[in-house]
Amino acid sequence: MIQSQTLLNVADNSGARKLMCIRIVGASNPRYAHIGDTIVAVIKEAKPTSALKRSEVIKALIVRTCKEFKRDDGIIIRYDDNAAIVINKDNNPVGTRIFGAITEELEDTKFSKMRSIAIASEII
Repeated sequence: MIQSQTLLNVADNSGARKLMCIRIVGASNPRYAHIGDTIVAVIKEAKPTSALKRSEVIKALIVRTCKEFKRDDGIIIRYDDNAAIVINKDNNPVGTRIFGAITEELEDTKFSKMRSIAIASEII
């Protein structure tokens, strides 16, 4: 579960390295965000040569959380870290590759392009 002030790793090659959640996009006042949710975040750490700079406010899609979630068939999935992917205003990824594992649940959402740029062996 991701809430305000949560630090996240960046799972793509957009240039940002660390993000901090400042707002969860959704209903009137959602408290937590889960896998597949969109957040507004600020960049806390970035590569020096990237187009994204520190303290820039961006949108991100959550792809991994430490809090486990249960699928309909009873499988429980839990990750080691909290991670997100930087997206632009049109909900397209800024980076061209996704590092680490992502879930099949992202295919059911409006972010089906994320699955196509992920490494095929790391879709859980």
